[in-house]
Amino acid sequence: MLLSLTAQMTVLKYRNSSDKKEIFDPIRRKWVRCTEEEEVRQCFILFLLLEKKYPRSHIAVEKEIKVNGLSKRYDLIVFDASGAPFLVVECKAPHVTINQSVVEQVAAYNKTLCAPLLGVTNGNVHYFFHIDFDTNEITYCNL
Repeated sequence: MLLSLTAQMTVLKYRNSSDKKEIFDPIRRKWVRCTEEEEVRQCFILFLLLEKKYPRSHIAVEKEIKVNGLSKRYDLIVFDASGAPFLVVECKAPHVTINQSVVEQVAAYNKTLCAPLLGVTNGNVHYFFHIDFDTNEITYCNL
């Protein structure tokens, strides 16, 4: 994980509701069903907020976009100061292997969003890529 387990456990908020475990999303400001993928998403949100110091107002979670005429939902977007997408992140459950199809999924979303940084994570493995739209060059990078 990008944050230590101790840091995550002290900040993540859980509750049981109607026999379901829920986790609090500080971006959407609501309790959501706690799945493995949601825990990865929430841990990454904490990383963005606490480690990278992105303002909460610059992060969007699970919003609908149109990709090739189809409705899709991205996991996370970080916007720059001008409001343009800066980073698009696809989150997967820890048991999901980060492979070419996962990278292609976030790349497909980015055809609509045009962010210069893309990321994929399953909480254990993280890959980030920079896209130079002038040269169409894609390079691996650290976040």
